[in-house]
Amino acid sequence: MPEVKAVGKVLGCSVNDMLLSAAAGALRAYLVEQGDPVDGVEIRAMVPVNLRRPKDMGRLGNRFGLVALELPVGLENPLARLYATRERMEKLKGSYQAPLTLSILGAVGLAPKFAQEKVLDMLASKATAVMTNVPGPQQAIYLAGAKLREPLFWVPQSGDIGMGVSILSYDNKVQFGLITDKKMVPDPERIVERFASEFDKLLMLVLMEPWARLTDPEAVEAGLEEA
Repeated sequence: MPEVKAVGKVLGCSVNDMLLSAAAGALRAYLVEQGDPVDGVEIRAMVPVNLRRPKDMGRLGNRFGLVALELPVGLENPLARLYATRERMEKLKGSYQAPLTLSILGAVGLAPKFAQEKVLDMLASKATAVMTNVPGPQQAIYLAGAKLREPLFWVPQSGDIGMGVSILSYDNKVQFGLITDKKMVPDPERIVERFASEFDKLLMLVLMEPWARLTDPEAVEAGLEEA
């Protein structure tokens, strides 16, 4: 996690931007390995957005909306892909998507089951994946004297969404989890093992390229050499 934060600070991107971009890069690499076309390809992911207010801190319960993020899988340059992810997330955060979906889900919760299924299926049909990033404790926690080494969670899915990406930070580390429909992706471990290498590309760019060039959009568009 300290490395992710340091690279993000140099590039002017949040931890969430960095991790979602790494996920997009890993998906791109997997598609290339499978021989699938990737030029211009985008994968729409439903991303939960926390809408809890400061006064809600410490209270139980969830308060989140959903935004539909177009992952720029078609961009080969890792830096261009990162900045595209950041730009799209910033626009979505300033939109009404998250509060609107929160209101819809709240209303659906009061409706009959058949109506709930219809609405959830409609939302599911708009996306290929669900991705969420959950910040956990940044110090190790203990239970009955035993250290919790590796917590794990799976992002909830509904309808026919065939992929879920769970990102969890804990004890200054970042963990990626991936669950897939085996008929669509029978070997999800081939995607998971690429997450770290996609971040390493950004780390190498920060270490090797002048920082002024990395933060210049024109330089990025001209195409930095991929690490």
